[in-house]
Amino acid sequence: MTDVEFGGLLFGVCLLLIALRMPVAVAMFAVGGFGFASLAGWPAFLNLLNTAPFGRVSSYTLSVLPLFLLMGQFAARAGLGRLLFDAARAWTGHYRGGLAVSTIFGSAAFGSICGSSIATGATMASVALPEMKRHGYSGALATGALAAGGTLGILIPPSVILVIYGVITEQSIGKLFLAALIPGLIATAGYWAAISVYVRLRPGAGPVVPAAPMRERIRSLGGVWPVAVIFVSVVGGIYFGIFTPTEGAAIGAAATALAGLASGRLNRAAFTSSLLETAQATGMIFLILVGAEIFNSFLALSQVTVELADALSMSGLSPISILIGILLVYLVLGCVMDSMAMILLTVPVFFPLLTGLDFGYTEEQIAIWFGVLALFAVEIGLITPPIGLNVYVINSLDRDTPLGESFRGIVPFLFSGIVILGIILAAPTVCLWLPGLG
Repeated sequence: MTDVEFGGLLFGVCLLLIALRMPVAVAMFAVGGFGFASLAGWPAFLNLLNTAPFGRVSSYTLSVLPLFLLMGQFAARAGLGRLLFDAARAWTGHYRGGLAVSTIFGSAAFGSICGSSIATGATMASVALPEMKRHGYSGALATGALAAGGTLGILIPPSVILVIYGVITEQSIGKLFLAALIPGLIATAGYWAAISVYVRLRPGAGPVVPAAPMRERIRSLGGVWPVAVIFVSVVGGIYFGIFTPTEGAAIGAAATALAGLASGRLNRAAFTSSLLETAQATGMIFLILVGAEIFNSFLALSQVTVELADALSMSGLSPISILIGILLVYLVLGCVMDSMAMILLTVPVFFPLLTGLDFGYTEEQIAIWFGVLALFAVEIGLITPPIGLNVYVINSLDRDTPLGESFRGIVPFLFSGIVILGIILAAPTVCLWLPGLG
């Protein structure tokens, strides 16, 4: 067996282990370590352990991760998710399907200060699900809107996954955030359209609720402005070079904490819990990064990525055909893997290949475009039957709705997501325009 065949075999083994729910960090570390030691010898592997893990996690750029995670924890415990949903409900809840639309808007707004799809979905579910059930919304529409809305948490910047992607590919995190902003807004509008079509076909799924008085609508905006100020300050400050992404994340975390303290919801217990949850999540992410570093070192040694690039370049396929094939892989993997695992496992394989193809753009533009495409494809995968992880998470919070009904409810959002992915694929300007202004 050649080194390339050995590399391809162990890549498949790693995917299988992750699909069988072995911890991602353990699967990548074990498979990568075994493969590297088999090819280079155990002394070389021990030398790799002596340098590679520290070199990966000691990067200053990674300090942005715990700060953005902390900002999301503060936002959740400060009740900002409820304030955002209440504001959206006050303005759109009286339309047919309006509470589901409020969930989408609330998820998009909460994602602007959270950066995690699971956290966004879980936070909004605790707020929106009881309201939709109380007003007679079908379980399919309620859980479908929450599962789809959760994906917006990772599209609307700041995004933890885009930070990881930027570190791996050595791209500007600020430009990646800007690149994802317009696609995230398009996705929000697309999910809104999906709900509108759904309730026209099934009017009973999203009944009309009484309209909120204008005074209540105006009062509800008081809970929105802190989020808007934090989002504009963080993303705008990074874009205009006022501060670095790490400084922006620190400012965002501090501002979110102050908003929580001012509201009285972020008490001492919630503050301490936020710090502990952030530490646990950061430790998990860093362990995955160490495992990915070992696994990617093995792939580089086996020459799998080089041989794959050479094979595809000699295949006669157009660059866009190759890109579509890669996105299809992401859609399939998204059914069984979380987004961070997919990015860490596949970007080192696909990224060198794509930057070597001629799309008519610079290498930086291709990197930014592919980052947004990959992120969006990964998120669509998380709501794709039969094993969409986001759907499982939301359904587990609603014991009254069968899993099959939740998957039926996600179908309109799935179609909407695929259309939006096609728009980004056909019109790269959608994600390249804002970064290009700088």
